Amino acid sequence: MNKREVGASFEQKAADFLVKNGYQLLERNFRCKQGEIDLIAREGGYLCFIEVKYRSSTANGFPAEAINYNKIRRITRTAQAYMLLHRISQNTPCRFDAIVILDKEISLIKAAFDGV
Repeated sequence: MNKREVGASFEQKAADFLVKNGYQLLERNFRCKQGEIDLIAREGGYLCFIEVKYRSSTANGFPAEAINYNKIRRITRTAQAYMLLHRISQNTPCRFDAIVILDKEISLIKAAFDGV
């Protein structure tokens, strides 16, 4: 399996995990010139932009450590583009969540970071 196939399989596991935990999945792999958002969903009155990070081990660091300032800035700008494209009000409550997968253990981090 190549990196793209591995990423897609873990994004599917993350999507299944979110649905089991009450999220309503809206979109997968939203792309525009600003960047990409892995998953977009609604949960508890929030529009959630979700980053999925997977690591098979901690040899290269923990999955959450890969969500750095540049990644956050790119996700924030992509979220703004998504809202503009879908005519979603700027007053809509939004949240940036992360699904981190280490080997086979899945964790959800709600409000993992603030927008930039």
